[in-house]
Amino acid sequence: MITYDDFKKAEIKVGKILSAEKVPDTDKLLKLSVDLGEEAPRQIVSGIAAYFPEPEALVGQKCFFVANLEPRTIRGLESNGMLFAVGGRDDIPFSLIKADDTVPPGSTAN
Repeated sequence: MITYDDFKKAEIKVGKILSAEKVPDTDKLLKLSVDLGEEAPRQIVSGIAAYFPEPEALVGQKCFFVANLEPRTIRGLESNGMLFAVGGRDDIPFSLIKADDTVPPGSTAN
């Protein structure tokens, strides 16, 4: 269990996926360019390639992201956030956690 104060530290934002491509020489990773309502798009590396054999299908989707994680380098690529999704194991279908199309990029969860 975490405290409510710990949970409040997570900055959860709506992001619009601008581009998505497979990371070479991996089976699991996609490199996403995401509009989080900031000056420039962010690069986020996510282990969801198995669910999107055609990564370009993600372009235009509005999903929820953790925006204030420390950057991590994954396969030589800097990742600046984390995509929210559920399922994908234990017979639970995989699903992105999406925002309504009317919600602008950069909107934060309350």
